[in-house]
Amino acid sequence: MRVLTQFEKKPLLFREPEFIISCYDPSLFASSFQDMEEALKKGYYLAGFFSYESGYCFEEKLRKDKPYDFPLAYFGAYKVPQQSKNSRLKFSSKNFPENLRLNITRDEYASKIGAIRDYIAKGDVYQITYCIKLFFEFSGEPLSFYDQLLKEQPVPYPACITTDKFHILSLSPELFIKKESTGVVTKPMKGTWPRGSGMFSDLLAPFRLKYDKKNRAENVMIADLLRNDLGRVGINIKAPTLFEVARYKTLCQMTSTVRGRVDKDISIYKLFASLFPSGSVTGAPKIRAMEIINELEKEERRIYTGAIGYITPDKDMFFNIPIRTLLLRGNSGEMGIGGGIVWDSTPDGEWEEGLLKARFLTGNNNCSYV
Repeated sequence: MRVLTQFEKKPLLFREPEFIISCYDPSLFASSFQDMEEALKKGYYLAGFFSYESGYCFEEKLRKDKPYDFPLAYFGAYKVPQQSKNSRLKFSSKNFPENLRLNITRDEYASKIGAIRDYIAKGDVYQITYCIKLFFEFSGEPLSFYDQLLKEQPVPYPACITTDKFHILSLSPELFIKKESTGVVTKPMKGTWPRGSGMFSDLLAPFRLKYDKKNRAENVMIADLLRNDLGRVGINIKAPTLFEVARYKTLCQMTSTVRGRVDKDISIYKLFASLFPSGSVTGAPKIRAMEIINELEKEERRIYTGAIGYITPDKDMFFNIPIRTLLLRGNSGEMGIGGGIVWDSTPDGEWEEGLLKARFLTGNNNCSYV
């Protein structure tokens, strides 16, 4: 197992683990955290991921009595990470996806958006982050492809995980959690806008996103949710900056920052039980949103919208939210595409936004339906 994180341009490479802590069974999920705590006490670094479905294990009413075919948690225990930069790999002409296809038709998608709006109208939820899947075939070299994608569209929280069974290529622009001693920061991302087609419209795009009422409403709703979640285990919870907009190759996205303080030695389980999965990938209120997501989405999310990162022996930690993230198994690949659905959302608008988010991988290629 090899884990490369390049968060905030400070790459760490974890290779050749002493052992691996993995969990596929919800009944063993809590005990896997005990194994993680023991590894940290022995001075090991932990690097790996939690899948989105592990979030069900923190809530009794959501927990499922079945083993999963993809890990709920998967962490290597390492002595010391390497701090050298990732060497550039030679790009292969085979490094492109083929046979792109979505797991849902446009009419089916419109029906799902309608169902979510019905839940909002009844007062069950205020927002749902709804996910569809893009499937494809891939026969290239995963590490080279990751390097290629990152060069074409730099992001602040990229990561790459390779194992004997699967590869994860995460081109994520979103921070889940960064903990240093007692300080904790999270940056929920909500709000998307296309880059402009000309110089003037491109300069205006970030401002149009920042002051768009719908996107601001989505963003502040999730920032409030994160403040409440962090407040369950922390103090001095603040949101010092709202509606920050970053430009990427194909789109603009908006984040807000939430900070607080927690016990330096807080248990990993307690902290993740409070925050995971991020409200930015569920909706609000979180538990009801996760129930509706489980009802409406056709596939398990797996790595998509989980968390990738590392924990130090001092219990400092750094995790992204794996959006814009590819899961490769054999010659098959998948990528989740999600968007926040509110009352003002339209099926056509959300569909186009989803395709825009996937464009870093698809380019201008059209996708068929499964």
